[in-house]
Amino acid sequence: MVMMKINKFIDHTILKATATKENVKKLCDEAKEYGFYSVCVNGANVKYAFSQVKDSNVKVAAVVGFPLGAMATDVKVFEAKKAIEDGASEIDMVINIGALKDKDYDLVENEIRKIKEAIGSNVLKVIIETCYLTDEEKVKACELSVNANADFVKTSTGFGVGGATFEDVALMKKTMGDKAQVKASGGVKDFETAKKYIELGATRLGTSSGIAIVTGLESEKTGY
Repeated sequence: MVMMKINKFIDHTILKATATKENVKKLCDEAKEYGFYSVCVNGANVKYAFSQVKDSNVKVAAVVGFPLGAMATDVKVFEAKKAIEDGASEIDMVINIGALKDKDYDLVENEIRKIKEAIGSNVLKVIIETCYLTDEEKVKACELSVNANADFVKTSTGFGVGGATFEDVALMKKTMGDKAQVKASGGVKDFETAKKYIELGATRLGTSSGIAIVTGLESEKTGY
């Protein structure tokens, strides 16, 4: 993997229910200042976030079916389409976790595929919420995502009982190889943790602590 500066791995994130326009503007200003890859926001904030970053290299990512994943497929598809219309170029969708546990693999895979088809060449990241899954279920979720042409598989929403772990990222990378990329999200708060995830194969990091991570980078003076 070609190493880039660590800021280019970061999806700078604000997904709290209390997020205001002022908060979103601050997020976007920080993303532009520090050169983060994207800002990741809820659907209601996509249009405003896009207006704040459209003249920069920062992309907008939107969450879909967030944070539970327990919405009807048609609703998720509509939500994804709307986000793209409003300026998002990346979609972070939550799978139907209950369906995966029921072994209703057709539902899980077809839902991912329908959303990918709906957004075309835009990037789809599939959140599997690893904290609720067995290792066998994590592997299966990755396989279904690859089969459905997802671009990334992402560990977590950050709203579950746990976030990313080194073990989960390693397992996901081993399962998918180069067929899809891995995004580590949830609990990525400092430079050393971020660096370790990248070494394990993650090519994107979802975090609200991007500035702290970059500050760690600057103090470490490494090539990340």
